[in-house]
Amino acid sequence: MAEPESTVINTDVKQKDPSKALVIAVTTRAIFNLEEEHKLYLEKGKEEYTRHQQANQDKPLPPGTAFAFIQAAQYVNEKILESTPAEKDLFDILVLSNNSPESGVRIINSAKHYGLEISKFCFVSDEDSTQYLKSHGVKLFLSADRTDVCNALRRGVSAALIFQQEVQAPSTPLRVVFDGDAVLFSDETDKVFREQGLEGAMQYERAMEAVPMGEGPLKAFAMHLGKMRKKFSQEKSPIRTYLVTARSGRDMGIRAIKTLREWGLAIDEAFFMDGAPKGPILAQIQPHIFFDDGLHNIQGAQNVGVPSAWVPSCC
Repeated sequence: MAEPESTVINTDVKQKDPSKALVIAVTTRAIFNLEEEHKLYLEKGKEEYTRHQQANQDKPLPPGTAFAFIQAAQYVNEKILESTPAEKDLFDILVLSNNSPESGVRIINSAKHYGLEISKFCFVSDEDSTQYLKSHGVKLFLSADRTDVCNALRRGVSAALIFQQEVQAPSTPLRVVFDGDAVLFSDETDKVFREQGLEGAMQYERAMEAVPMGEGPLKAFAMHLGKMRKKFSQEKSPIRTYLVTARSGRDMGIRAIKTLREWGLAIDEAFFMDGAPKGPILAQIQPHIFFDDGLHNIQGAQNVGVPSAWVPSCC
């Protein structure tokens, strides 16, 4: 990306205006299942890995955890352009990879095999590839590397960690589920809960009921997604968004709803779980991606085949 030869433009895809589009950057291990290849890289080194990728460059990689999410974003683009052919507010997907362009040919061929509309393939050798995210206007970064995710969050980019998992392929429309505290909202109430327990957190919420919560690491992405959703009526929208939070609706839900209203962020459905497991409701929603800061909730989602993305609050 810093060097022209590091970026491969996909000429089969109409390039989008990054100042208008919702730019999502995914790493190769987030969009494709490269677990065997990654193990080879760790055990045998870069040269053996490169030889393997070149020898198998025409063999498509199997889909990874974020694959269905990217496909569904592509579906949203199709629906937007059906109604407004000149619309520029679209999803723009780029792949960020630590592969060399030589070993990355298999990545490009795999994307073309599946018909994925990836606009750019960015091959970078820098240890911290996230330094290039803002120059590309990235609004969401999905990676299988925790260090990358933490670096992106420190740079003010919405980011989450993808774990390789078995996924039940959801159908359209695009369905995105957000946790509340430390994801959409700041972690202020979580901190009170850790220090003063549930009763202290409830008292804090009652006292702060009229004050909107601070923004969390995924607010910017959620707001742009919400702006795209407003182009359609609720019945015809190719995007559906959900809030699934451990908060109770009776004692701690009012401030969350007021905050969303203050932000102008419309959510299709909100579930206040009052500490109950999230897995069963997620299994019913069948989202393309679920963002949460709690690893126990991520595990519960994975157990029911829901593609999950961890937003670490402890970088």
